[in-house]
Amino acid sequence: MKTLFSIFSCLLIAYTSSIAQSPSKKELNNELIWKDYAFYAKTVRGFRSMNDGVHYTRLEQGRSGNGIVKASFEKFDNEPDIFVHPDELVYKGKQLFIDEYIFNANETKLLVATDYISLYRRSYLADFYIFNLETKNVEPLHTTLTPQTLAEFSPDGKKVSFIHANNIYIKDLESGKTTQITHDGKANVIINGTTDWVYEEEFALTKAYQWSPDNTYIAFLKFDESGVQEFTMTYYSDLYPDLYTYKYPKAGEQNSDVSLHIYHTEKKETAKIELGAYEYIPRISFSSVNNQLIALTLNRHQNELKYHLIDCNSSPISSKVVYEERDDAYVEIDDNLIFMPDGLSFIRTSEMNGYNHIYRIYFNGKIEQITSGNWDVIEFKGVNFEKNLVYFTSAENGATQQDLMEVNLKNKKKKQLSTKAGHTDAEFSTGMKYYVQTWSNANTPTITTLHEASGKQLFVLENNDALVKRMQNYQLADKEFFEIPGHDTKLNAWMIKPPNFDPQQKYPVFIHVYCGPGKNTVEDAWGGMEYMYHQLLAQKGYIVLSVDPRGTMYRGAQFKKSTYLQLGKLELEDLIAVSKELKQRSYVDPERVGIQGWSYGGYMSSLAMTKGAPHFTMGIAVAPVTNWRFYDNIYTERFMRTPQENEDGYDDNSPINFTHELQGKYFIIHGSGDDNVHYQNAMEMVNSLIAANKPFDMFIYPNRNHGIYGGNTRLHLFNMMLEYTLKNL
Repeated sequence: MKTLFSIFSCLLIAYTSSIAQSPSKKELNNELIWKDYAFYAKTVRGFRSMNDGVHYTRLEQGRSGNGIVKASFEKFDNEPDIFVHPDELVYKGKQLFIDEYIFNANETKLLVATDYISLYRRSYLADFYIFNLETKNVEPLHTTLTPQTLAEFSPDGKKVSFIHANNIYIKDLESGKTTQITHDGKANVIINGTTDWVYEEEFALTKAYQWSPDNTYIAFLKFDESGVQEFTMTYYSDLYPDLYTYKYPKAGEQNSDVSLHIYHTEKKETAKIELGAYEYIPRISFSSVNNQLIALTLNRHQNELKYHLIDCNSSPISSKVVYEERDDAYVEIDDNLIFMPDGLSFIRTSEMNGYNHIYRIYFNGKIEQITSGNWDVIEFKGVNFEKNLVYFTSAENGATQQDLMEVNLKNKKKKQLSTKAGHTDAEFSTGMKYYVQTWSNANTPTITTLHEASGKQLFVLENNDALVKRMQNYQLADKEFFEIPGHDTKLNAWMIKPPNFDPQQKYPVFIHVYCGPGKNTVEDAWGGMEYMYHQLLAQKGYIVLSVDPRGTMYRGAQFKKSTYLQLGKLELEDLIAVSKELKQRSYVDPERVGIQGWSYGGYMSSLAMTKGAPHFTMGIAVAPVTNWRFYDNIYTERFMRTPQENEDGYDDNSPINFTHELQGKYFIIHGSGDDNVHYQNAMEMVNSLIAANKPFDMFIYPNRNHGIYGGNTRLHLFNMMLEYTLKNL
């Protein structure tokens, strides 16, 4: 669920009637925010750094389709050259629309994905073509084994691996011969080289295979999901609805049996690698030297992590544990893993000392801490091995901030590269010579700039000046950051007050929440459409507020993991404390404090309206979890263990068990095609409300998934929520 908020990426502002208090300003409305895209915030994306580290390519849409342009970081203000014209990508009279492209090793060929079909959050199907940049020849990757997914060139560029129908194939580009390396793939039974639903959603892993650097081996995961329970969704599109069935392991239920295998491309032999006792293999990664493979394993509780070093050159292939980490709660899995060129160590982040920091782990057992302090490292951005510099983002300046940093692996000297408060991110070029930076703060749209690795700014790529000027036509209030008392500690919060706020008046309060692990809502970053909707509410006379309670990110492991085994309990205590604090303020109407959230936020708004009654007047729950027994096991058990082990933890904070306490107006909204938080959650909540004889409101979006979008869906949803808020808060 953690990635739900990535859907709020655009800015829309209204330009119709005037605000009464300020006739020169225009008024916001949902048509402009959620339909017309009149004030879309521009971004600069799609940079593909080339081997020389100086040039880049990116997709550019033209009249005849997507083409690829090439330009220089050093001469960024020059017009880019057309690298691949859309008219060149034609096969048997059909022009190919480029959804994705990948270079081979010497940048003479492209692997082009077309007819892209999204499956779940990250998985997809596509038809791949090979485009020869020298001869301009276009040919399909395969004519019968279609569609494919996760196609890539071998390191030497002579072969292409891909997955079709849960099996892995290799095509030799010189001979044209295709070799099938697994044969047991079958839908809802065996998966090779990619992952099941729950790995994709909760470990952010879809590509579960990798080439060795010398092209000799392919390591891959095999999922036997034959014992996993199935979940069926109904899609309403014809006279008789369609049924879609897939494997979804709920809390306490059986997982896929996952194993690691290594295929020898010359001998055409596959070896299964024994890794001892484990439940999950969340990552595999080859080192750039010596055909060394690292495989990570986790136990079911996700509090015992092991790094297995696998030597593919040994006969038989050997495996040994070179690093272990244990935690009283859980160990985080992320992509902060980089092999060092010495072939004897790697760097990773860990919370072993209370905050997330960078460590160098040697295969002989030595551990060297690189960064330290009462703050969290967020994400690796890359390593300059020649200069021993690690680039990363951090929350050193507070949980609401994200800065770009560098640290020297030798002397541990640290330097901040970002220069302004707010949210900074970066994408580095090959060789770490340049980076494209994105920066914003809560009240400023994203500015994209090009920098030297030293931090020196070279060019402004997009400043969104036109958008900023448009915003000046609207009476917008600043998002203000402050601390507010929680149940037993101060919490980060922001507030948007109505235009022409008068402290002598009393205003209703609309609290926007998420509150769950992995995502903060109190970020000094541009909020896009969601920000503008909150501005609309403020123009309607509401104070809009958000708060990050205990259990949220970037305040250290103790703060984040305090909710372990009792999701919802401490978060609700904090929300109640915030409600009480607000009601004591002279400008707040104590009878009109409402709450709204989506996904985990929908869970919290449901809990607030039931177990948290009578502190909230109105609650809107979009796509909520209503009982953690209904959610997937990797996410839920990470924080709660299994229902069999922690029955009270599941039941004591399930809104389904507290519907008899409901007092205010409650509105539940769900998509019937939600593969993530199942529609079942809404149905069970409704059953409980009926049993308690409680009135409520409900709306179901047929076939919509967890994001609830498509066509006029988002406009309809936010119009409905706005009308409900105006009527009931």
